[in-house]
Amino acid sequence: MRIVVLAGGIGGARFLRGLKAAAPEADVTVIGNTGDDIHLFGLKVCPDLDTVMYTLGGGINEEQGWGRADETFHVKEELNAYGVGPDWFGLGDRDFATHIVRTQMLEAGYPLSAVTEALCDRWKPGVRLIPMSDDRVETHVAVTLEDGERRAVHFQEYWVRLRASVPAEAIVPVGAEQSKPAPGVLEAIAGADVILFPPSNPVVSVGTILAVPGIREAIAEAGVPVVGLSPIVGDAPVRGMADKVLAAVGVEATAAAVAEHYGSGLLDGWLVDTVDAGTVERVEAAGIRCRAVPLMMTDLDATAAMAREALALAEEVREA
Repeated sequence: MRIVVLAGGIGGARFLRGLKAAAPEADVTVIGNTGDDIHLFGLKVCPDLDTVMYTLGGGINEEQGWGRADETFHVKEELNAYGVGPDWFGLGDRDFATHIVRTQMLEAGYPLSAVTEALCDRWKPGVRLIPMSDDRVETHVAVTLEDGERRAVHFQEYWVRLRASVPAEAIVPVGAEQSKPAPGVLEAIAGADVILFPPSNPVVSVGTILAVPGIREAIAEAGVPVVGLSPIVGDAPVRGMADKVLAAVGVEATAAAVAEHYGSGLLDGWLVDTVDAGTVERVEAAGIRCRAVPLMMTDLDATAAMAREALALAEEVREA
């Protein structure tokens, strides 16, 4: 079975670990979000790609869900001592090495997709990890700060430094309209048996991937089941602050509204948590087959069960 997964960071990475346990023989291709990418200290940082790579490769900080295990922060401390910022983004010493290698390869002329493949040669994540695009795309957020200043900030600044403490007024994937899918992305979609949207942020993770011209269309035309898992449980994000960015695009923070946001032209099936079983009828009225199952990734077994439910729903769609 060939499975394509559109993945953001922590939620996508943890779901992928469960998917690998549920379908160990499957050929899994992950299209990773690069809208969170940022340049810091002269280095290209790809938070979502690295979170997937570290999580599946056994190097992730399990408690945080991001960054390296057994990390130290001596370089960051020295940069702070020199007064070099930003001090709000915590790059660890082990993590710095990844970004140095990536930046050197990019400056030598290798595209991001080739660099990601090279980095994965070390971590052996057990999936094929492809960035959504080799072109530079950065998600920015329009906000009005407490002093009344209205400006656009990089998504990382909004999420990490501001902690989404002010309303997001607009979400803009800068550069997306001019970008094109990375090599292998459209081919993977065309050759897939199943396409999955994990419980990643529907606006700034999966949504940013879909903003790359050609990807949404390829998925809609693939002719295979497309199944998503709701990142909203009981009208609240399972993790993070997805409700903040959903509000910016006019979508209520409910499992049903997120399914409608993707739309029946894209989604064939949608899983909601058992606490949201009352929304199944609304989702199905929108033309999307829906089932209520446990969606909390409390451990590997629970996550694998979620993945099996997603694959079962895909099969149900295929046979309908």
